[in-house]
Amino acid sequence: MSPEPLSSLDRSTLRERARKALRAAITSGQYRPGDHLGEVELATHLGISRGTVREAMRHLQQEGLLTTGQRGMLRVNSLRPHEVRELFRVRAALEKLAVTEIISSPEREAAVGILRGALSELAETDVDFAERVEADLSFHLLLCRLAGNSMLVEAWRNLEGRIRVAIMNGGPDRAPPMMSQDRHAPIVDAIEGVDLSAALRVLEQHMADAADHFANIGG
Repeated sequence: MSPEPLSSLDRSTLRERARKALRAAITSGQYRPGDHLGEVELATHLGISRGTVREAMRHLQQEGLLTTGQRGMLRVNSLRPHEVRELFRVRAALEKLAVTEIISSPEREAAVGILRGALSELAETDVDFAERVEADLSFHLLLCRLAGNSMLVEAWRNLEGRIRVAIMNGGPDRAPPMMSQDRHAPIVDAIEGVDLSAALRVLEQHMADAADHFANIGG
Protein backbone atom coordinates (compact mmCIF):
# COMPACT_ATOMS: atom_id res chain seq x y z
CA MET A 1 0.00 0.00 0.00
CA SER A 2 1.35 3.41 -0.95
CA PRO A 3 1.77 5.94 1.86
CA GLU A 4 -0.77 8.72 2.21
CA PRO A 5 0.28 12.09 0.77
CA LEU A 6 2.14 14.21 3.28
CA SER A 7 1.03 17.58 1.91
CA SER A 8 -0.88 18.61 5.05
CA LEU A 9 2.33 18.87 7.05
CA ASP A 10 4.65 21.88 7.15
CA ARG A 11 7.81 21.90 5.04
CA SER A 12 10.30 20.98 7.78
CA THR A 13 8.09 18.12 8.96
CA LEU A 14 7.63 16.95 5.38
CA ARG A 15 11.38 16.91 4.84
CA GLU A 16 11.96 14.91 8.01
CA ARG A 17 9.18 12.45 7.17
CA ALA A 18 10.58 12.04 3.66
CA ARG A 19 14.08 11.50 5.02
CA LYS A 20 12.86 8.83 7.44
CA ALA A 21 10.84 7.11 4.72
CA LEU A 22 13.80 7.03 2.34
CA ARG A 23 16.19 5.88 5.05
CA ALA A 24 13.80 3.06 5.97
CA ALA A 25 13.46 2.05 2.32
CA ILE A 26 17.24 1.81 2.01
CA THR A 27 17.69 -0.02 5.31
CA SER A 28 14.93 -2.51 4.49
CA GLY A 29 16.53 -3.35 1.14
CA GLN A 30 13.83 -1.78 -1.00
CA TYR A 31 16.64 0.27 -2.52
CA ARG A 32 19.97 -1.49 -2.83
CA PRO A 33 23.52 -0.11 -2.99
CA GLY A 34 24.04 1.36 -6.43
CA ASP A 35 20.33 2.03 -7.12
CA HIS A 36 19.57 5.49 -8.50
CA LEU A 37 16.79 7.50 -6.85
CA GLY A 38 14.64 9.72 -9.06
CA GLU A 39 13.14 12.88 -7.61
CA VAL A 40 10.01 12.73 -9.75
CA GLU A 41 9.18 9.14 -8.86
CA LEU A 42 9.85 9.70 -5.17
CA ALA A 43 7.85 12.92 -5.06
CA THR A 44 4.89 11.16 -6.67
CA HIS A 45 5.17 8.16 -4.37
CA LEU A 46 5.37 10.26 -1.21
CA GLY A 47 2.85 12.86 -2.34
CA ILE A 48 5.20 15.82 -1.78
CA SER A 49 7.09 18.32 -3.91
CA ARG A 50 10.33 17.57 -5.75
CA GLY A 51 11.99 20.35 -3.75
CA THR A 52 11.15 18.67 -0.46
CA VAL A 53 12.39 15.33 -1.78
CA ARG A 54 15.60 17.02 -2.96
CA GLU A 55 16.18 18.48 0.52
CA ALA A 56 15.60 15.11 2.17
CA MET A 57 17.98 13.42 -0.25
CA ARG A 58 20.61 16.08 0.40
CA HIS A 59 20.46 15.24 4.12
CA LEU A 60 20.87 11.54 3.34
CA GLN A 61 23.85 12.40 1.15
CA GLN A 62 25.41 14.25 4.09
CA GLU A 63 24.80 11.17 6.23
CA GLY A 64 26.66 9.02 3.71
CA LEU A 65 23.64 6.96 2.64
CA LEU A 66 23.50 8.52 -0.83
CA THR A 67 26.23 9.58 -3.22
CA THR A 68 26.39 11.22 -6.64
CA GLY A 69 26.18 8.79 -9.55
CA GLN A 70 25.96 9.11 -13.32
CA ARG A 71 24.63 12.38 -14.75
CA GLY A 72 24.57 13.85 -11.25
CA MET A 73 21.77 11.58 -10.05
CA LEU A 74 21.93 10.44 -6.46
CA ARG A 75 22.29 6.72 -5.84
CA VAL A 76 22.43 4.54 -2.77
CA ASN A 77 26.01 4.50 -1.58
CA SER A 78 28.13 1.37 -1.58
CA LEU A 79 31.38 0.62 0.21
CA ARG A 80 34.35 -1.33 -1.04
CA PRO A 81 35.77 -4.00 1.30
CA HIS A 82 38.70 -1.87 2.44
CA GLU A 83 36.31 1.01 3.21
CA VAL A 84 34.16 -1.29 5.35
CA ARG A 85 37.25 -2.35 7.31
CA GLU A 86 38.33 1.27 7.76
CA LEU A 87 34.84 2.16 8.96
CA PHE A 88 34.75 -0.54 11.62
CA ARG A 89 38.24 0.31 12.85
CA VAL A 90 37.07 3.87 13.49
CA ARG A 91 33.90 2.54 15.13
CA ALA A 92 36.01 0.34 17.37
CA ALA A 93 38.10 3.32 18.47
CA LEU A 94 35.02 5.39 19.29
CA GLU A 95 33.16 2.67 21.14
CA LYS A 96 36.26 1.60 23.07
CA LEU A 97 36.45 5.19 24.29
CA ALA A 98 32.78 4.93 25.25
CA VAL A 99 33.23 1.81 27.38
CA THR A 100 36.36 3.32 28.96
CA GLU A 101 34.40 6.36 30.08
CA ILE A 102 31.39 4.33 31.24
CA ILE A 103 33.53 2.02 33.38
CA SER A 104 35.21 4.99 35.06
CA SER A 105 31.91 6.81 35.60
CA PRO A 106 30.09 6.91 38.95
CA GLU A 107 26.95 6.21 36.89
CA ARG A 108 28.32 2.86 35.68
CA GLU A 109 25.70 0.70 37.46
CA ALA A 110 22.84 2.76 36.07
CA ALA A 111 24.39 2.56 32.59
CA VAL A 112 24.59 -1.22 32.85
CA GLY A 113 20.89 -1.37 33.67
CA ILE A 114 20.04 0.77 30.66
CA LEU A 115 22.23 -1.34 28.38
CA ARG A 116 20.59 -4.53 29.68
CA GLY A 117 17.27 -3.06 28.60
CA ALA A 118 18.66 -2.38 25.14
CA LEU A 119 19.89 -5.97 24.94
CA SER A 120 16.33 -7.19 25.37
CA GLU A 121 15.42 -5.40 22.14
CA LEU A 122 18.08 -7.46 20.35
CA ALA A 123 16.54 -10.65 21.73
CA GLU A 124 13.29 -10.08 19.83
CA THR A 125 12.96 -12.60 17.00
CA ASP A 126 9.58 -11.64 15.57
CA VAL A 127 10.80 -8.41 13.95
CA ASP A 128 11.63 -7.49 10.39
CA PHE A 129 15.09 -6.66 9.12
CA ALA A 130 14.69 -2.88 9.40
CA GLU A 131 13.62 -3.18 13.05
CA ARG A 132 16.60 -5.43 13.80
CA VAL A 133 18.97 -2.92 12.23
CA GLU A 134 17.47 -0.14 14.34
CA ALA A 135 17.79 -2.21 17.53
CA ASP A 136 21.44 -2.95 16.76
CA LEU A 137 22.36 0.65 15.95
CA SER A 138 20.37 1.94 18.91
CA PHE A 139 22.41 -0.24 21.25
CA HIS A 140 25.71 1.09 19.94
CA LEU A 141 24.52 4.70 19.90
CA LEU A 142 23.28 4.28 23.46
CA LEU A 143 26.71 2.97 24.44
CA CYS A 144 28.22 6.21 23.16
CA ARG A 145 25.58 8.41 24.79
CA LEU A 146 26.08 6.78 28.18
CA ALA A 147 29.74 7.81 28.06
CA GLY A 148 28.56 11.37 28.64
CA ASN A 149 30.73 12.76 25.85
CA SER A 150 28.76 14.78 23.31
CA MET A 151 31.64 14.93 20.83
CA LEU A 152 31.89 11.15 20.89
CA VAL A 153 28.19 10.88 20.07
CA GLU A 154 28.54 13.40 17.25
CA ALA A 155 31.51 11.53 15.78
CA TRP A 156 29.60 8.22 15.89
CA ARG A 157 26.51 9.75 14.28
CA ASN A 158 28.64 11.10 11.46
CA LEU A 159 29.46 7.48 10.61
CA GLU A 160 25.91 6.19 10.96
CA GLY A 161 24.93 6.49 7.29
CA ARG A 162 27.98 4.52 6.18
CA ILE A 163 27.35 1.95 8.90
CA ARG A 164 23.89 1.42 7.42
CA VAL A 165 25.40 1.11 3.95
CA ALA A 166 27.85 -1.52 5.17
CA ILE A 167 24.99 -3.50 6.71
CA MET A 168 22.98 -3.26 3.50
CA ASN A 169 25.90 -4.44 1.37
CA GLY A 170 25.00 -7.98 2.34
CA GLY A 171 21.26 -7.61 2.32
CA PRO A 172 18.63 -8.76 4.81
CA ASP A 173 19.59 -12.44 4.60
CA ARG A 174 23.22 -12.07 5.62
CA ALA A 175 23.33 -9.32 8.22
CA PRO A 176 21.13 -10.55 11.14
CA PRO A 177 23.71 -12.99 12.60
CA MET A 178 25.82 -9.96 13.53
CA MET A 179 22.91 -8.37 15.40
CA SER A 180 22.04 -10.99 18.00
CA GLN A 181 21.74 -10.43 21.72
CA ASP A 182 24.48 -13.00 22.34
CA ARG A 183 27.00 -10.99 20.33
CA HIS A 184 26.36 -7.85 22.39
CA ALA A 185 25.89 -9.22 25.89
CA PRO A 186 29.65 -9.75 26.54
CA ILE A 187 30.19 -5.99 26.12
CA VAL A 188 27.73 -5.27 28.90
CA ASP A 189 29.08 -8.11 31.04
CA ALA A 190 32.58 -6.65 30.90
CA ILE A 191 31.30 -3.17 31.83
CA GLU A 192 29.32 -4.64 34.73
CA GLY A 193 32.41 -6.50 35.90
CA VAL A 194 34.46 -3.29 35.82
CA ASP A 195 36.95 -5.14 33.62
CA LEU A 196 38.32 -2.53 31.23
CA SER A 197 40.79 -4.82 29.49
CA ALA A 198 38.06 -7.39 28.85
CA ALA A 199 35.63 -4.71 27.64
CA LEU A 200 38.18 -3.33 25.17
CA ARG A 201 39.10 -6.81 23.98
CA VAL A 202 35.48 -7.86 23.49
CA LEU A 203 34.59 -4.68 21.65
CA GLU A 204 37.67 -4.92 19.44
CA GLN A 205 36.74 -8.48 18.49
CA HIS A 206 33.10 -7.52 17.99
CA MET A 207 34.04 -4.86 15.45
CA ALA A 208 36.71 -7.02 13.77
CA ASP A 209 34.19 -9.82 13.25
CA ALA A 210 31.62 -7.37 11.88
CA ALA A 211 34.22 -5.86 9.53
CA ASP A 212 35.17 -9.29 8.20
CA HIS A 213 31.52 -10.24 7.76
CA PHE A 214 30.36 -7.11 5.99
CA ALA A 215 33.52 -6.63 3.91
CA ASN A 216 33.34 -10.18 2.61
CA ILE A 217 29.67 -10.15 1.73
CA GLY A 218 29.95 -6.70 0.24
CA GLY A 219 32.80 -7.40 -2.14
